[in-house]
Amino acid sequence: MPIIVNLDVMMAKRKMSLTELSERVGITMANLSILKTGKAKAVRLETLEAICSVLNCQPGDILEFIEEAG
Repeated sequence: MPIIVNLDVMMAKRKMSLTELSERVGITMANLSILKTGKAKAVRLETLEAICSVLNCQPGDILEFIEEAG
């Protein structure tokens, strides 16, 4: 998949656990885990906004586009 989710990187930079992020953003740990592992098919903009607000970052810090060769 050419979209890479760097949520774990931002969480590590902010020294924040999945549990704390889940509580502060207001979504389940299961849904955050799906997003973190890159298995999510979509993310709501309001969820992305809440994550960015809590982690004090930009959407581009979390989502990265990698062009596939070929």
